[in-house]
Amino acid sequence: MLLAAGPALAQRTPKASTVVVAQDGSGTYRTLQEAVDAAPSQSQKPVTILVKKGVYREKLVVPAGKSHVRLVGEDAASTVITGSDHTGDAAGHNTFTSHTVLVQAPDFEAENLTFENAAGYTAGQAVALHVEGDRATFRHCRLLGNQDVLLVATAGNRQYFQDCYIEGTTDFIFGASTAVFNRCTINSKKNSYITAASTPAEQRYGFVFLNCKLTADTALAKKVYLGRPWRPYAKVVYLNTDMGVHIEPQGWDNWKKPENEKTAFFAEYKSTGPGANAQERAAWSRQLTAKEAKQYTLKIIFAGKETWLPKKK
Repeated sequence: MLLAAGPALAQRTPKASTVVVAQDGSGTYRTLQEAVDAAPSQSQKPVTILVKKGVYREKLVVPAGKSHVRLVGEDAASTVITGSDHTGDAAGHNTFTSHTVLVQAPDFEAENLTFENAAGYTAGQAVALHVEGDRATFRHCRLLGNQDVLLVATAGNRQYFQDCYIEGTTDFIFGASTAVFNRCTINSKKNSYITAASTPAEQRYGFVFLNCKLTADTALAKKVYLGRPWRPYAKVVYLNTDMGVHIEPQGWDNWKKPENEKTAFFAEYKSTGPGANAQERAAWSRQLTAKEAKQYTLKIIFAGKETWLPKKK
């Protein structure tokens, strides 16, 4: 017999809520951190924070208890969260504390925003976006910086980036998570490495690039590698990706450790463009077969602790 929903049920399934952040005082809050701090803890419904255009100079943290937060900007190019902390600065930051934005909560979403670390070329490691939470989704976002721009940090956790623009210099996409980049533009700013995965040995997937485009500032970036293994079992795969002339024919680097060649899994499937040189790739990398490529769907990649599929938009 079906029972009518009473007050107790209503409390367990709260309605989605929306607040507005605007620097001019026209919204609910003036800062992003105020809006996140005010969000209900352990929410099971999306808490949408609409972000008006502006440059938000904040070191934003979305704590683990603030689940289902959605940050939605008006326009990615003009809705910017920026900072300039970096390794070795006066405040004593390191790679893991230099973030402009740190997402620790699960089920986080962001749309139409720029995440920037403006520390500059010579600053060393300077993270724009550091994600520790599981099931994080980013759409139509820009990630800007130089070295170590995007840290997807936590083994076993999953992140999805769709229609995003990510630029940097050295190892600017790095970490241990399973992360999928779908229809993203990945722009290299100088000769270096795009990825530095630290995938655990027992984790089936690391970084997966689907239908992406690899571009470059060709004045400074003429010799760029697809990746190198931060840890021995790094896993990175590019499928149906358009690669510019800046991609080094060898494709992959072993981080001066030949033993990594026996454990890392670096592969491609149907790369296109002037940077696609299957015959010249490092002998220890892989070109997937059509059968193997069928294992790189979102449903399969994001299987794990429980079923999770990012919403299609």
